[in-house]
Amino acid sequence: MRMSVIGCGYLGAVHAAAMASLGHDVIGIDVDRERVETLSAGVAPFYEPQLTELLRAGLEAGRLRFSTSMTDSADAAVHFLAVGTPQAPNADAADLRYVDAAVDALLPHLRPGSVLAGKSTVPVGTAARVAERVSGTGATVVWNPEFLREGWAVHDTITPDRIVVGAADDPAGRRAVDLLRDVYRASTEAGTPFLVTDLATAELVKGAANAFLATKISFINAMAEIAEASGADVTLLADALGHDTRIGRRYLGSGIGFGGGCLPKDIRAFAARAEELGRGSAVGFLREVDAINLRRRDRAVQLVVDALDGQVVGRRIAVLGAAFKPFSDDIRDSPALDVAVRLRGLGADVVVTDPAALDNAATAHPQLNYRVERDEALRDADAVVVVTEWDEYRREMSPQHAAELVTGRIIVDGRNCLDAAAWRDAGWTYYGMGRR
Repeated sequence: MRMSVIGCGYLGAVHAAAMASLGHDVIGIDVDRERVETLSAGVAPFYEPQLTELLRAGLEAGRLRFSTSMTDSADAAVHFLAVGTPQAPNADAADLRYVDAAVDALLPHLRPGSVLAGKSTVPVGTAARVAERVSGTGATVVWNPEFLREGWAVHDTITPDRIVVGAADDPAGRRAVDLLRDVYRASTEAGTPFLVTDLATAELVKGAANAFLATKISFINAMAEIAEASGADVTLLADALGHDTRIGRRYLGSGIGFGGGCLPKDIRAFAARAEELGRGSAVGFLREVDAINLRRRDRAVQLVVDALDGQVVGRRIAVLGAAFKPFSDDIRDSPALDVAVRLRGLGADVVVTDPAALDNAATAHPQLNYRVERDEALRDADAVVVVTEWDEYRREMSPQHAAELVTGRIIVDGRNCLDAAAWRDAGWTYYGMGRR
């Protein structure tokens, strides 16, 4: 099928490459000429496993290309809208300027029977507004939210756990849904559920999913606060809770909390939209979810300060991690970098390392010191802080080897991802989040 992907940032680039890998003829459109040139050369402009290989395969097969001209999308049967919806300046609501600009640019190129499928995360009601704007073109608007996890985005696009399509319950809407069934036929034939809803429900699915996930993470971090005050161990608590099939163990790990370019801003936008609808009290708990999440960063910093007996100025601290999560180079609202910057602000000599995110981190925070090699970051450190759970730190870093490099055997496990007993047996003073 001939299709376009409007917006080739994280979501759009992955979607375009994945659709080409499924055999579709795809053109990606973006206003950023440098990004288009990079993608056209088969290079991913950000770190995402498998994406570069997918890009090169699509380009070489002739099924994938990129352009800055919206005119090149004119003959597409379906247009996927994948532009960003960042948090608005000085507000919690989503900034929809990029959505509106993309729709305005696409309007002259829509034709009767074509489909505009929204993938961007938007406040409920946006799809209906977009549908009004394209009325008269003969095109149909549906909403097809994404559920990507950074680091797993290629997998989540090609083999998703569900596909949701929101559409009007009329002949045009049903034809558009059938078109999306054809787009995702490979996934549905492999057993992926294909759920058809109205437009508003499809928009809510994404917001509600993120709100639930954020709540689950902040819940266990709230329990970590209670565990710290009572002498309990939050990891054992999470294990016990996780055996309850109604709760489950996934995403029930305590640490310094969530970050990135999606979850924090999406739950704020979700709450802001609820307030606009006069139902702010229904999701008022999301404000506390956000507050709990931010408090865990404070706690990680305090653990380091306490471990050094309050003597932070001039002390060398190795911070392992800069990305907000492993398998990503995304530093947007990164708890890891937040902790590093706060320690630097207290006067510490902070040295940061990360397998993928150092360039981005150095651009955003040049006041920090950076080392490509983990062992160089550890050398002569008075304390070590693990803030991103890369395998290089949680599985491949030996406490005995690390002890030979540092000056002080103090480790703060901001992700509760290390074997506390093994580190203590190697002579380290170990501090976890919500652990004894």
